[in-house]
Amino acid sequence: MKLRFSPNSTTNTRLLPTPISAIIPRFSHLPNPSFSKNFTILGRQNLVLRTQNLGFEGEQQPVELMDSEKEVVELNRNLYPDIEPYSTGFLKVSDIHTIYWEQSGNPNGHPFLFLHGGPGGGTTPSNRRFFDPEFYRIILFDQRGSGKSTPHACLVENTTWDLIDDIEKLREHLEIPEWQVFGGSWGSTLALAYSQSHPDKVTGMVLRGIFLLRKKEIDWFYEGGAAAIYPDEHVIRMNYILTQSSLCCDLENNRHHAAARAWTKWEMMTAHLLPNEENIKKGDDDNFSLAFARIENHYFVNRGFFPTDSFLLDDVGKIRHINTTIVQGRYDMCCPMMSAWDLHKAWPEADLKVVPNAGHSANEPGIAAELVAANEKLKNVIKKNVL
Repeated sequence: MKLRFSPNSTTNTRLLPTPISAIIPRFSHLPNPSFSKNFTILGRQNLVLRTQNLGFEGEQQPVELMDSEKEVVELNRNLYPDIEPYSTGFLKVSDIHTIYWEQSGNPNGHPFLFLHGGPGGGTTPSNRRFFDPEFYRIILFDQRGSGKSTPHACLVENTTWDLIDDIEKLREHLEIPEWQVFGGSWGSTLALAYSQSHPDKVTGMVLRGIFLLRKKEIDWFYEGGAAAIYPDEHVIRMNYILTQSSLCCDLENNRHHAAARAWTKWEMMTAHLLPNEENIKKGDDDNFSLAFARIENHYFVNRGFFPTDSFLLDDVGKIRHINTTIVQGRYDMCCPMMSAWDLHKAWPEADLKVVPNAGHSANEPGIAAELVAANEKLKNVIKKNVL
């Protein structure tokens, strides 16, 4: 498709308008011209480029930011200080599994559930810092086999649907009628699956590094896409994922720790735009890497236990009403932007924020800032509804 601009148009950046507007091309003959209505690229000096009203003949148009977007620019984007939980516990969710949970922040605040990645990654104290502790009641839990949950690295009765049931059991145990949900990477997968199963229990979502667990996403990370960027580090390939699975899952095999470390280090070293040595060292922790590799293998070989490859996209209609922000790093190697884009096309009502100088990790500065801002935006919505 050729882009056609009016004769007087120019791309000279010196002629760009003020920071609250941007010049964008308008495309013609695109399907569903409204799908990018809430698509935002975060650029230099907080310049926001919005693509909207697609479907017209090519010309350049200044696009003014909506009042709500001007408000977002003023939102807090700094991580909150470290805090400690005010309550912790273990909930027996089956004859086999017991999950660890904790609450921090305001005991009387608006409940916000954090879903960790992996699967198998577990939670960390830093996960609490994305939320305003004076406003939010922050709930974290370790999914089956992960973190402090027991039995460690167990794959029996460990499926997406088991985790969804656990979330509901935890919500009922904590006597929470409804809550907001926050999830990144696998956490975004679980957040989508949970909200589609219980759309009446979710009042808002913040999703990061979208992972829909489709074959092309698994192939990208293990079979060749990410390996084209990191050929020197690519020690795992999708075509022997089943071999790795047997090594990681056979605890009688004395090679399972080596296989688990290799699997985990591959993901840890590709999670940041620039490899982060502290993150990579997580792969040396046999306790962490065993759960991480075993549970990821288990879920990926079974395609997330979803009935179809496009299951999460097909059921977006169930959650279209939920106020949601998607934060995506432009150079995400683990969960490439195609998945966030596909989700946004199916769900144009959700805000998509693209961080141009970031990879996958929630701890990258640009991504962390947008995650905090998204939580602040939901907080303001709640406050307005209360008044």
